[in-house]
Amino acid sequence: MFNWLSVVTGFFYAVLGVVVIIYKFFVVPIEPNLAYPLGALLVAYGIFRIFRAIKKIRESRYEE
Repeated sequence: MFNWLSVVTGFFYAVLGVVVIIYKFFVVPIEPNLAYPLGALLVAYGIFRIFRAIKKIRESRYEE
């Protein structure tokens, strides 16, 4: 269950990163020179969480 929650959380991080890049807003309006790196970092972290969760899901299937 926790691994699937990690996939969902990773997806939300990636979506949040895209929203930050497009709308230049993260709790407060931010400048584009801060929005792009922050958005890219959030997208990268979301993708990392998704891949890590998928890896753990696959490993847990082989253990059963």
